[in-house]
Amino acid sequence: MMIEPGCQFASDNTAGVCPEAMNATIEANHGYASPYGEDAWTMRAAELVREIFEVDCDVFFAFNGTAANSLALASLCQSYHSVIAHELAHVETDECGGPEFFSNGTKLLLVGGEGGCVDVDQVARVVRKRTDIHFPKPKVLSVTQSTEMGTVYDHESLDRVDEVVKRFQLNLHMDGARFANAVASLNTAPKEITWKRGVDVLCLGGTKNGMSVGECVIFFDRELSREFAYRCKQAGQLASKMRFLAAPWVGLLTDGIWLRHAAHANAMAMRLAKGLSQMTGVSIVSPVQANAVFVDFPEGVVERLHRMGWVFYEFIGPGIARLMCSWATSGAEVDRLLQDVRQMTSSEQPLSTPSR
Repeated sequence: MMIEPGCQFASDNTAGVCPEAMNATIEANHGYASPYGEDAWTMRAAELVREIFEVDCDVFFAFNGTAANSLALASLCQSYHSVIAHELAHVETDECGGPEFFSNGTKLLLVGGEGGCVDVDQVARVVRKRTDIHFPKPKVLSVTQSTEMGTVYDHESLDRVDEVVKRFQLNLHMDGARFANAVASLNTAPKEITWKRGVDVLCLGGTKNGMSVGECVIFFDRELSREFAYRCKQAGQLASKMRFLAAPWVGLLTDGIWLRHAAHANAMAMRLAKGLSQMTGVSIVSPVQANAVFVDFPEGVVERLHRMGWVFYEFIGPGIARLMCSWATSGAEVDRLLQDVRQMTSSEQPLSTPSR
């Protein structure tokens, strides 16, 4: 089916490449460059990461988030260890067993928590539940920032996370596929919600913030990154023409572009949530703190929106939709969706054809 522009709220990875990333890629295409990350573009991208996080750290580039998370977790664990994560975490629900595969069998132990944030008391109970040699030893806590439910860990939440990982001598992994959205939401320095609060390794997302491909694995504890380059090579993540994986990062990270795009996506989500919350029978089911809106529609609305060409996912249950905004989402697109929902939930007859 041909999807018309303005119908896409399925994910922020449905948007195209932002101009800054595209222009950097075009510029990197000039001439020749050393392969396998020995080029100036890769070195500059890594330096920009260090400048933004205000710390000396090890930086690696991967093709996608599943590889970044899986290899990062594998570097923190042995096969007899376990990783604690939220039951909705991407590493549990959407990576096809990648973390277990690349770590040769590390077990994922799941906890709950409101709004996709781990409940630190549950984390403590999981660690204490079994301490005998017959059970995989908890080694890592993995959190997602912003979460799969569109919420963010604020400074106080991360302090509680930091306390529990220190108490039980765990490493802390952060899935930052939408880390930029969290930074923009909290209006804070990236260091304040990473290494200053105990994060050992961050998988920083670029694909969902305007890049065509590429994630960044950042080790704040450099001891943990020893031989990580070999993991990347073995897993097919060492790009021969690495400059084309790194150059978009240079475009995105220069002059705060990454945060401006994220802030725009967040603003579009807030605009959408505000409009939906004023409609009869429509309710927002999770706090809107980043660029995702989880909404419970009246019966039949989801089906009719899909028929009209609107594209989005349903994750939690019947009638509950996840609407994602991106760097490219426009106010006009948000308003057209609001108009269609308003007509469906009011006394007026719903539209039978797309209003685009």
